[in-house]
Amino acid sequence: MSSDAPSKACCTIPPVVTDTDSYKAKGSYISFEHADKEKFAKDPITRAYVTGPTDTGKTIIVIFDIFGQGADIIAETVKAKVIMPDFFRDEPMDLKYYPPTTDEAKQKIGEFFRTKGNFDDRLADLLDVAQVERNNGVAKVAAVGYCFGAKVTTLGNIKGAFDATAAIHPAFLAGSDGENIQAPIAVFPSKDENVEEAGLDRVVLTRWKDYNKFVEAANKKPFASKNMFKRYETQIHGWAAARADLSDPENLKQYEDVYTQVSHFLKNALA
Repeated sequence: MSSDAPSKACCTIPPVVTDTDSYKAKGSYISFEHADKEKFAKDPITRAYVTGPTDTGKTIIVIFDIFGQGADIIAETVKAKVIMPDFFRDEPMDLKYYPPTTDEAKQKIGEFFRTKGNFDDRLADLLDVAQVERNNGVAKVAAVGYCFGAKVTTLGNIKGAFDATAAIHPAFLAGSDGENIQAPIAVFPSKDENVEEAGLDRVVLTRWKDYNKFVEAANKKPFASKNMFKRYETQIHGWAAARADLSDPENLKQYEDVYTQVSHFLKNALA
């Protein structure tokens, strides 16, 4: 397990724009074509947000940072192409149902994970996007996932599809996942992943005991020195993406910290 704090010279991230409503994305949307066009003919990904240099031989696939700012930060700091495909086909989960504290919210989230959030379907997407990059000659491919996406990228790691993966405020992680990963991994949970203490339902989040078992198993891997784990115990689930409040000083501080940490991890793992 890596415990070294990233140096300023290694990973100084660009200034964070605290007014997310006024943030201007640095990348652009492009049309997307699957590697296996026949397999995805009925329900293809049609577009993707792309940011960062395309000539470094490194690609990082992101599921999802809905603002785009996180993707831009990673691209600029790691010096890599970052691609964020529209995995949900323009039908993301409505944030008003999160956290799932009512019966209606739990029902809506359950429906989402049976359809657009189906793990098998989105894992197939992720593996295909990775194959597109490999087919295009990219030497190193990584993936970063938030919440639901953290589980999908971890499953991709288990499949051996990536050179590294990162999970930010992860959902659904199982302790046994750590036993099966094939490449370096970083995991950055929030305080809400301690679902018993937070009083939240197990429908989405990851229990500390699962996280601790995951870390213990991952740190027995031959690449353990490249792994990175850090708890953000002052932050809510979603603080680094959709539920970020960057006008709050503490949220901003930890937002900057997690992007520094994940950039340091990716630079090291993809070197």
